[in-house]
Amino acid sequence: MTASGPVVHVNRLESAEAVTAAEAERAVAATAEAEGVEGGEISITFLDTPAMAALNEAHLGRMGATDVIAFNLAEPREPLGDVYICPEVAKESAREYGVGLREELLRLVVHGVLHVFGHDHPEGPERTESDMFRRQEAILSRVL
Repeated sequence: MTASGPVVHVNRLESAEAVTAAEAERAVAATAEAEGVEGGEISITFLDTPAMAALNEAHLGRMGATDVIAFNLAEPREPLGDVYICPEVAKESAREYGVGLREELLRLVVHGVLHVFGHDHPEGPERTESDMFRRQEAILSRVL
């Protein structure tokens, strides 16, 4: 967290042993800086697979766990948002993409925060060609 960036809360970090609270906070701060966001409040919560599956079904109507879910609760320039990340799903993605778990978890922090800031992407294979994905990867490169 920076003096001019959002206040950041990191919750249930014990389930995300590959990343520290300071690293998650730094990823939020880097995303806020890149997007010109100077205030607000962001909560990053790490969930186990059953909790993420329940959240996914209850709020998005989708079955099973997913890697990240973000809720924007206020205006993108003065954001209030919750980002939920499932490290167990992130482990699968990290293996699939040939990256470390730490990198994938930080990618998901950036991804979720970009959603809170109002960005979106298409579903399917074209998501990696989207402006949001390019922003995410550029910000992540500054965090790693």
